[in-house]
This record gives sequence, structure tokens and C-alpha cells, in this order.
Amino acid sequence: MKKQQYVAAVACLVAGAIGFVSVYATEKTQEKRELAQQEQMIEETQELSAASNELEPQTNNTVAQTQVTTPEKEPEIEAQVDTAKADQEDSKADEKNSDSADEKVVATTAETLHFQPENGLIWPVEGEVLLDYSMDSTIFFPTLEQYRCNPALVIAGQVNDKVYAAARGKIIEIYNSEETGCTVKQDLGDGYVAIYGQLKELNFDVGDTLEAGQVVGYVSEPTKYYSVEGSNVYFELQKDGAPVNPSDYLPEQIMDTLD
Repeated sequence: MKKQQYVAAVACLVAGAIGFVSVYATEKTQEKRELAQQEQMIEETQELSAASNELEPQTNNTVAQTQVTTPEKEPEIEAQVDTAKADQEDSKADEKNSDSADEKVVATTAETLHFQPENGLIWPVEGEVLLDYSMDSTIFFPTLEQYRCNPALVIAGQVNDKVYAAARGKIIEIYNSEETGCTVKQDLGDGYVAIYGQLKELNFDVGDTLEAGQVVGYVSEPTKYYSVEGSNVYFELQKDGAPVNPSDYLPEQIMDTLD
């Protein structure tokens, strides 16, 4: 009986020793693992720190370059912007001044176009009146061999003779007509318009203002409507769009010379 108790006691002691050794070994293993992890973390931290130290100088240099460069570029950009704005303002001012100048020119032209019937007209060309103005009755047209009304004076002229402006006015239209050839309309002001036909080699264009006596152009070959009458100048005067007799505004005798 004592022997069995002794064996049992020994067995308990052996089991306890084994358990203690096992627990101790487990704790040592755990401590080694934790120590290894701590060492790994320390190494990673050191590597990150080293990498950060390598990047920091470059970043600082970049910041420094930016701080140095930016103040130099900003004034240039601001100066360019200011110059662009100034150019735009100058351009707008020039356009405004140009528009104002154009308006003044137009206004001046409109004001100075004033026809005074009492001052009359000058003859556009020196020559015989081949066909007189006649709107109340018909007259005979030799080329057409028919009687018809005539809203103008048909004045004889040699080819290449000068044709003069009958009064001061602005050219408002130039066109070609089968009957009157190259034809010019001149606004004299106050509703009066002078029309010159059978011309060539014009000295002015639409929009030009002519003074009385300036050369509008030259006498051309007659159209087929005036082949029998010969070369001439077709001269019509209108008031508010209706023909009036030019003879009422012309001197009785044709001037011997025209400047």
C-alpha cells in the first residue's frame, strides 16, 4: 500500500514538472516572437526614417525653387495682363473715336448737302441741246422714230469731252443702262438729284462728294437709242423723285469755258 502511494506521488511530481517545463517553454517562445516583432518594427521604422530623410532635401529644394521662382514670374504675368488690358482699352477707345469721327463726317456731309435753286446749276457739257425736256407733251426721237415724253436734256458733246458736275453733291449710285449707258446719280440735297448718262472713265466713285465744276467723267459713244442724234450727255434733274426741267436751273447761254 505504501509503495503504491509512493509511485502515485512520484507520478504527480513528474507530471507537474512536465507541465511546468511546457508552460515555461511556451512563455519563452512567445517572448522570442514578441522580441523578433519589436526588432522588425524597429528596422522598418529606421528604413522609413532614412527614406524620409532622403526625400526631405529634394522637397525642400523644390519648395525653395518655387519660392524663388514664383516672385520672378508673377510680376511678368501681371505686367502682361496689364499690358493686354491696356491694349484692349486703347483698341476700344480707338474704335469709339473712329465711330465718333465717322458719325461726325456723315453728319457734316448731311448738313453741307444743301441745294439752293436760286443759285442754279452749271452746264455739264458745252454743246447744243439735241432733245429738250418735255413731260407735258411728246417730242420726236430721231433714232427711235417715235414721239415720246423726255424727262431730261440730251446735250450734244464730242466723245472724250469732259462732263462736269452741275452742282455740289454726293454720288449715290452708278449703274449701266441700255438707254443711257454708264449713268451717275448725284444727291444735291433738299430732295434734288442730278443724273448724268452716256459717260465713261469716271473720276469718282459712290460715296464721293463732288464740287460744282469738277469732272465727273467723259462723253462716251452713244447707245443705240441715240445713234442718229450722235454722242451726247443725258442730263436729268429730279425733285423728290419726280423729273423737273433742268433748263429752269441753268443759265440761258452755255458757258464758253468750264474750269
